[in-house]
Amino acid sequence: MNYFTSIRSNPQITDIVLLVVRIFIGFAMISHGYPKLDKLLGDEEVQFFSFMGLSPAVSLGLAIFSEFVCSIFIILGLFTRWAVFFLLITMAVAGLIVHGADPFSDREMALLYLANYLMIFAFGPGKYSIDSMISLRKQSRW
Repeated sequence: MNYFTSIRSNPQITDIVLLVVRIFIGFAMISHGYPKLDKLLGDEEVQFFSFMGLSPAVSLGLAIFSEFVCSIFIILGLFTRWAVFFLLITMAVAGLIVHGADPFSDREMALLYLANYLMIFAFGPGKYSIDSMISLRKQSRW
């Protein structure tokens, strides 16, 4: 059967693609989180979107946790679904609330990240992850 016309997926290719997507999307998001971390640690007054009555500094801190810390977890494949959960919320807020009234071109990047995070959440981190190593170790104990 031809791979291009089959509806089945190859588990090895799936695991490699998940690894590549996790690494790429993780480093790409870190490039958004690091400037926010600099902003929070800087001397200037924090100006950021205030979400659900939280102060701008708290909202910025939550965005930094998601975009910087959780991205590191995604790259490693550690606590992947939890990390992706926080990033899903962050990207949903960015794409649907913060930029909700903006043209699609201003929301597009947040929505593309959201779609990638949905894929990782659905399929998990794959075989090449710390989560997988932990799972295999737990199974070997039983």
